[in-house]
Amino acid sequence: MRWIRPNRCDNSGPNCLEVAVTPNGDRLLRNSQRPEVTIKVDAQEWSTFIDSVRAGQSL
Repeated sequence: MRWIRPNRCDNSGPNCLEVAVTPNGDRLLRNSQRPEVTIKVDAQEWSTFIDSVRAGQSL
């Protein structure tokens, strides 16, 4: 599994959100400081989240 980290996050900073894509399009999320704990969201939930962020909506 390939974990992706935002460009603004470097190893010297605080916790970072990392994301991995599963073969079926779901996303796994984890905190870079606690990689053993993951949260799984399906492709539709991820799409809704990204659309909300792009629109500037707060959750």
